[in-house]
Amino acid sequence: MLDIQIQAQFPILQGTGAPESEQTLVLLTGPDFDVANGPFSRLDAVTGGALRRAVAISRYKGQRDQSCVLLAPCAALARIVLIGCGADEDLDGPAIEAAGGQAVKALRGATHADMAFVGKCGGFAAHGALGAVLGRYEFDRYRTPDPDSPPRLQRLNLGVLAPDAVQRDWDSLKAVAAGIFRARDLVSEPPNVLTPPEFARRIETLRDLGVEVEILDASTLRSLGFGALLGVAQGSVQEARVAIMRYRGSEEAPLAFIGKGVTFDSGGISIKPAAGMDEMKTDMGGAAAVVGALEAVARRKAKAHVIGVVGLVENMLSGNAQRPGDVVRSYAGKTIEVLNTDAEGRLVLADVLAYARERFQPKLMVDLATLTGAIVVSLGHVRAGLFSNDDALAGALFQSGEETGEAVWRMPMGKAYDRQLRSDIADMKNITGRPGSAITAAQFLARFVGDTAWAHLDIAGMAWRGDAAPQCPKGATGFGVRLLDSLVRRHESRTT
Repeated sequence: MLDIQIQAQFPILQGTGAPESEQTLVLLTGPDFDVANGPFSRLDAVTGGALRRAVAISRYKGQRDQSCVLLAPCAALARIVLIGCGADEDLDGPAIEAAGGQAVKALRGATHADMAFVGKCGGFAAHGALGAVLGRYEFDRYRTPDPDSPPRLQRLNLGVLAPDAVQRDWDSLKAVAAGIFRARDLVSEPPNVLTPPEFARRIETLRDLGVEVEILDASTLRSLGFGALLGVAQGSVQEARVAIMRYRGSEEAPLAFIGKGVTFDSGGISIKPAAGMDEMKTDMGGAAAVVGALEAVARRKAKAHVIGVVGLVENMLSGNAQRPGDVVRSYAGKTIEVLNTDAEGRLVLADVLAYARERFQPKLMVDLATLTGAIVVSLGHVRAGLFSNDDALAGALFQSGEETGEAVWRMPMGKAYDRQLRSDIADMKNITGRPGSAITAAQFLARFVGDTAWAHLDIAGMAWRGDAAPQCPKGATGFGVRLLDSLVRRHESRTT
């Protein structure tokens, strides 16, 4: 992780000193940035007017997504980077995080830099650090090092007016960054490495953070009656696992987070098309988010009781694979007619949701899953689908999404959708027709949560990016970690 050092404002920006030797200076500004006045006029003088000329030529006005880079503007400065954050009324954490990530992209080849904040941007300094840390992330575990590649940024110094307050904010956000990195790493792993047993072993490392971890193996799952989950796993030589994570930061009823962890989804007998099947290693993005969230709350020592339960399976073809037309009995005792083996995530979640509800009696449950392509058709890659039986929980998740940038949108549910799940030979079937299929998938899950406050997040369009963003390279996003952590923070604020 990028090393963040927080200190008092840099002397050059206080008008009391000169640039340090070979200093790289990053300024996050709004439209009120004025190079002709205050400390920036001194910086302009040090550069012999180069700063003023660059701002004029590039028409830099501090608007969001704008940038201006000066290379070697004078002997003492290696570069000056201006990043626009937009108008004061539009400033928030996500905006500053995007600017921090954008700054890292502009610092390619630098090993260290100094970042300062102009005007009201300084109120979000820790978020600028978070954006830089997230933007620098790269999954390079399987690449041979290239000696000719430019060096990567190693240290970022933040010059701020209130170092102690920013340090407290950063310590909390740094814990979240670690959880996001954990989730991104898990989603990025190739499926021949991250099998269900290996996923479970990696979850066990959370014990080092004070998280209790219990792993249920395939034999235990059979004895408990996880028929729906085991039906998905039966075609693979990789045995299923269910991992239970428990962080006891309080003695109250727990908040339960449930994750779909299909480490590779071939579709089973209802096999997927070849194009894009390599991305089906990401079908455990929900489980990865739950693991990352448990890491975040444990690292920041949250005052909350949080449970994470993830179902880990591989959906493969073989002579023993589940067939379309099979009927399985779920942990809850309800029978399910499997009409399509590629609608497997809901079978995994059905058992895990019912088990978590019965065993832990949680205050609420939130499940995350890369569940349907239909939600991508509905919401694109901008928002995750939110389905819930509880207005207060849905409202809290929506607000958390707006504040963290992990946006969600509530979708409808109801009896008319539920009736579509009726089966001719079992209690229900696992698919309906294409119309409204993201909704009927959620309606299927609702049958296993009883009267517990519950929300389902369909993150199929959000767990993986096909292009780079300021805070995230192409690939795994870690979506859901911040959303769940924010929900826990809301709960903490009400109980302390």
